[in-house]
Amino acid sequence: MTEYTSEVQAVPYSAERVYAKLSDLSNLEKAQSLLPIDKISDFTFDCDSCSFKAEMVGKIALRIVDREPGKTVKLKSEESPMEFTCWIQLKEVGTEETRMKLTLKIDLPFFLKAMVNSKIEEGIKKIAEALAAIPY
Repeated sequence: MTEYTSEVQAVPYSAERVYAKLSDLSNLEKAQSLLPIDKISDFTFDCDSCSFKAEMVGKIALRIVDREPGKTVKLKSEESPMEFTCWIQLKEVGTEETRMKLTLKIDLPFFLKAMVNSKIEEGIKKIAEALAAIPY
């Protein structure tokens, strides 16, 4: 498994508010406009899962497999060319200030890693920035 980690993002809301929104994936529908529509399309959302089509990858479906209130939301791929797990980690640093970090663990074949490494790094960065920009 290869691990990718986003930079820590500052979110000007309490960890409780951020967690409440991110632990219900249907709330992410409101953040669609923050994602690059030229690279990601065909979103569907419900409370525990979401799916979309990613350029050059195909359909990806995720499901929440673990929630730790105010701290972590763990997602796992259900439909994807490669198996992966993603954690959204939250740490409250003030009453209205939270730090957020994304971690992605993906099972990449060696020959693919060199080709997609920079795209995955860029993608995890953009997703973290988009999640930090949501009005919670």
